Amino acid sequence: MTDTPAPTAKPPRLASLKLVLPLLKPYKSLSFGWLFFLAISATATLSLPVAVRHMIDSGFANANAANINASFLALFGLAVVLAIATAARFYCVTLLGEKVVADLRRRLYDHLLVLDQAFYERTRVGELTSRLSADTELVQTVVGSSLSVALRNAATLIGASVALVWTSPRLAGYAALVIPIVVLPIVLSGRRLQALSRQSQDRIADASAVANETLNAMYAVQAYVREKVESTRYGGAISRALATARRRIGARAALTALVIVLVFGAITLVLWAGAKAVMTGELKAGILSQFVLYAVFAGGSVGALTEVWGEVQRASGALERIGEILATEPVIRTPDAPVALAQPARGEIRFEHVEFRYPTRADSAALHDFSLHVKPGETVALVGPSGAGKSTVFHLLLRFYDPNRGGIRIDGADLRALSLTDLRGTIALVPQDTVIFGASALDNIRFGRVDAPEDAVVAAARSAEAHDFILAQPEGYATYLGERGVRLSGGQQQRIAIARALLKDAPILLLDEATSNLDAQSEAAIQHALERLMHGRTTLVIAHRLATVLKADRIVVMDGGRIVAQGTHEELLRQDGLYAELARLQFAA
Repeated sequence: MTDTPAPTAKPPRLASLKLVLPLLKPYKSLSFGWLFFLAISATATLSLPVAVRHMIDSGFANANAANINASFLALFGLAVVLAIATAARFYCVTLLGEKVVADLRRRLYDHLLVLDQAFYERTRVGELTSRLSADTELVQTVVGSSLSVALRNAATLIGASVALVWTSPRLAGYAALVIPIVVLPIVLSGRRLQALSRQSQDRIADASAVANETLNAMYAVQAYVREKVESTRYGGAISRALATARRRIGARAALTALVIVLVFGAITLVLWAGAKAVMTGELKAGILSQFVLYAVFAGGSVGALTEVWGEVQRASGALERIGEILATEPVIRTPDAPVALAQPARGEIRFEHVEFRYPTRADSAALHDFSLHVKPGETVALVGPSGAGKSTVFHLLLRFYDPNRGGIRIDGADLRALSLTDLRGTIALVPQDTVIFGASALDNIRFGRVDAPEDAVVAAARSAEAHDFILAQPEGYATYLGERGVRLSGGQQQRIAIARALLKDAPILLLDEATSNLDAQSEAAIQHALERLMHGRTTLVIAHRLATVLKADRIVVMDGGRIVAQGTHEELLRQDGLYAELARLQFAA
């Protein structure tokens, strides 16, 4: 449980924002409503200075009460239009943001479900949950708020700039001279802000990964009294995230302050020149007032765009990380034209000179020149020391990985030619470490056959010796079993897994120490259930306790990724090899 040094973050590219565009297509009406009401609100805002100009020049200057009344009535009318358009725009864009982020989360989650085991070997689950939560939340903020603010202020800035030229070309010319001074710091600091934005999200993902790892191992954490150690570890991750965030916030604050000073300094300078023109009679007071308001609108828009720019950069970084995951293609996938597996499947299995190395351990072969033929309905036990390659056989048979050399066939069909759904649908697995989900007992047993009727679930539970303890729960089969099955004992969890396999009723059965967590009484009962389950099915059994495989049709002894011997229990004892040595150690008593 050591912290992995974070890789150097590359600055995100704003081009990653295009990932959002396909998500907007299903909601064209909301997008149109948002842009329509945005245009109305921007037009109403830009009309206010004109009303003020007429009020000053036609009303105050001429002391005309009728013109003053009409001007104030027009101002109020514009305010009403602005209020309605702003409210409608807020509704459209906020709802659009919620829908887009919901679709993005679904798309990302669905993609994660099809990525292969090699991806999960090198990626922390906590980092992925951070992508699903924190990163997508940033996207929602940008689509539902920041992007709307950016477009509104961009429209206001463009409109105000055009209006400034229309109001007073000379004063607008003075203002144009200082535009490069304002734009230059934004361009120069943008790259640094982008890098800091990505680093900040990466550090948040690191902290999330640490928390996920610790909370999923709370039993061991408390058993080894590591609370303070884990608290310090998480605190360190949070401190690193905070330090990065502090640098990002400082850079944004400095940029915002600089831009505001430059913008309003330039406006002040231009207005000073305008005030002198009014005093000399070269300019009317109403025109200067109109110019002032447009200048304030333009300056305010630049300041708002500077603030929003940071959020857009953070979202572009988040979308780039999400895009990297979405761009990851699974190595293990269903072929474009899969071969149909004969139904009903007979369950014949062939490993033909298989060599395999795990992607993260490419320096050593987990299986080397491994050949094994399992006849339909045969029960074969795989035994050997830890690291012999027994679990790898299961991984390859389920096609979590493909062999580097050689081939694997079921009923004569190469696994790589089969649909993953068809392949894995023919196999029922009872793992050593049972996975129990935060759902009811009924749903947990239905895990491999979601449409199974309740009476079939109960029958499977009875056969797995799980029915009695499930009925003893407060709500029977509707009882919530808790995350990772915390409300059940290890033996009870194992019986739930066996009930799942019974219910799936697949022609090939994989048992990975299926009785390892059972007491002697339960094991005897389960052994009878397993014998009924194994009857007529091709069964591969991984066994560390040799007493559980004495009745196997054949025992295959593995060591160092190779088959070193095979035969019945008695035959292997007579050979006096590795199996005999393991048997002496276990049966010495």
